[in-house]
Amino acid sequence: MFLSIHPQSSQPLYEQLAGSVRAGILDGSISDGERLPSARDLAGSLDLNVHTVLRAYGMLREEGLLDLRRGRGAVITAPARDLDAVTAALDTLLDAAERAQLSPETLLSLVRSRLNPVPTRLDPEGPR
Repeated sequence: MFLSIHPQSSQPLYEQLAGSVRAGILDGSISDGERLPSARDLAGSLDLNVHTVLRAYGMLREEGLLDLRRGRGAVITAPARDLDAVTAALDTLLDAAERAQLSPETLLSLVRSRLNPVPTRLDPEGPR
């Protein structure tokens, strides 16, 4: 498993770390049931504050991609097969954005604006 961050990026480190885990799930390098390093170990290996790692892990837990349990650690809970359709849709989106000559910043802004209502739709227990 290879997780990377870029300290010079304007994107917050916790978002970069969560994105790196998501990318690993999508490309199959991180699989369902795989245990991630403890927050302390990962923080040490990436030279991050442990709270940064915990924030990234918290994001992934809220997205349903990670299970955090005391004594068990952080375990991936998203089967790759469930993400295949999302990956295909993202590829289609990226192709359309390229044809429309959208800048990466504009595309990210559009995606972020659509994410606001998504957590309810993505909740495995459905709307409450």
